[in-house]
Amino acid sequence: MDLSIVIVNWRTRDFLAECLKSVFSSKLDRNFEVLVVDNCSNDGSVELINDQFPEVHLIANSTNVGFARANNQAIVKTSGQNILLLNPDTILKNDAIDLMVEYLTLEPGVGVVGPRLLNPDGTLQISAFPEPTLKREFWRMFHLDEVHHYAEYPMDEWSIEAEKEVDVLMGACFLVRRKVLDQVGLLDGDFFVYSEEVDLCTRIREFGWRLIWLPTAEVIHFGGQSTQQVSQKMFLQLYQGKVQYFRKHHSTPEVWLYKFVLLLATLARLMLTPFAYLESFSKNGELLGLIKNYRQLLQVLPKL
Repeated sequence: MDLSIVIVNWRTRDFLAECLKSVFSSKLDRNFEVLVVDNCSNDGSVELINDQFPEVHLIANSTNVGFARANNQAIVKTSGQNILLLNPDTILKNDAIDLMVEYLTLEPGVGVVGPRLLNPDGTLQISAFPEPTLKREFWRMFHLDEVHHYAEYPMDEWSIEAEKEVDVLMGACFLVRRKVLDQVGLLDGDFFVYSEEVDLCTRIREFGWRLIWLPTAEVIHFGGQSTQQVSQKMFLQLYQGKVQYFRKHHSTPEVWLYKFVLLLATLARLMLTPFAYLESFSKNGELLGLIKNYRQLLQVLPKL
């Protein structure tokens, strides 16, 4: 088998249907298999696959085991030389997969390839970023990239014709060699959701493999279709994942300094609470939601 495509689904039935349609209508000039892990969606996703996509290998979990562990469940059952980790809220553009597989075939030193992710309206979506460090996280939390790009890549300035070597590729669409996973290990199941691909990319680079952003391969990504259903819980999970990453790849003093940066950024945002009431009604609700999230983060931060 040339290629194995792994999709982890949680309550995104309609998006999953469109994603699978795009997979099977893609220009794939190679043997491939598709595996879907459903994390106890209870939204008709399992029935959809059984009825409309019988060629898909389905793993239906009785509980939500998390994104990383669900991917691992499927990966160990795959037989492809290359494995594509794909979010269900994506739509592949024509030959996107073939372009990525072909690139891996031609570049033996490359371990992972990711596409240019696009928003549904066709605008550019962030699909790669530098390795997280304490300074970069401080830069990001205080929005200093608006002054100078440091925590983020200036992707809007990159050519859409030339590939770029990057530190981290977004897990929404992530093509990796099987032998790379055999060497570095699978996704770390201790990450429930968020930062698991950051951890994997860091380990892959530590083994000397290169990661490439390939803009000629394009994938539409709707983004957050599962996590926004439990937005407050996922907001906290986002920062728990970041703390876990720092704990795994950085020193103990850096972990505490990172948590201090989170504290400063959280307090700064909460100090702006009165201004939320001066915004328009539509923005007001969004801002108040964020304020509620940061209050929760302030409460749980010491335990992260």
